[in-house]
Amino acid sequence: MRVADRYVDYELIDASSGERLERWGDIILIRPDPQIIWNTAKKDKRWREAHARYIRSSQGGGKWQVYKNLPDRWNIKYGDLLFNVRTMGFKHTGVFPEQAVNWDFVADIVKNSDRQLSIINLFGYTGCATLSALSAGAKVCHVDASKGMVQWARDNAAESGLSDKPVRWLVDDCIKFVNREIRRGNKYDGIIMDPPSYGRGPGGEVWKLEEQIYSFVELCSELLSKDAKFFILNSYTAGLSPSVMKYILSAVIVPKLGGRVTCDEIGLPVTVSGQVLPCGSTAIWQKDS
Repeated sequence: MRVADRYVDYELIDASSGERLERWGDIILIRPDPQIIWNTAKKDKRWREAHARYIRSSQGGGKWQVYKNLPDRWNIKYGDLLFNVRTMGFKHTGVFPEQAVNWDFVADIVKNSDRQLSIINLFGYTGCATLSALSAGAKVCHVDASKGMVQWARDNAAESGLSDKPVRWLVDDCIKFVNREIRRGNKYDGIIMDPPSYGRGPGGEVWKLEEQIYSFVELCSELLSKDAKFFILNSYTAGLSPSVMKYILSAVIVPKLGGRVTCDEIGLPVTVSGQVLPCGSTAIWQKDS
């Protein structure tokens, strides 16, 4: 497992009884996580000192129960990057901290390249991967169907001092945008793809991951330059295992460009137990050096 263990401002303190106890800067949050099926003792006092807890509803969804003064938004730092954090609907905060292993991978590739790399970040969300690539020296095309998420990404870039870097911020349906980029003849040296299990585009387009991911990877492979460096495919969908994603990238990209594909779970260290909580899966195609 690839473990995101370089944080200072984020900490997964404990995990028990279907919940995570997390520190986001100075703010303590409790969020549900259905894979935490063990019922270990909650000995850390911060279980009783949280600022807020997300409570699921039996009818679906849920809400935040606030116990202490909770700011509308605050920042956490990762290296030189600043990310805005907010308590959102469906338990999210705007940052998936386990993805730091992929941000670091991209930054290392960019920094070690002998030329400026052009990268596209599809389903780019609040832009953490985009900022990591920009900070390392790449030029980036950031695409997400949500206007609010793209604005959030722009705000993160501004607070990280990256507003003047070469980036295009696009509110668009990812499939439609990729088709247009292919028609334009545009190419990219790296693709980052972190698609949702289910979603709708700005025009009402429906996305169902397991039905569409293979054909979309095929489509996106047409954007890779002949000297492309990587393709990252990430998933939080239980039915899309690391090995399945590795198979897809191996079948689609390796015959065209060679290289190799690796896959693994990604996770976060749990302070109290010393164990690692798996938080998703990633497969990576990488060009042989």
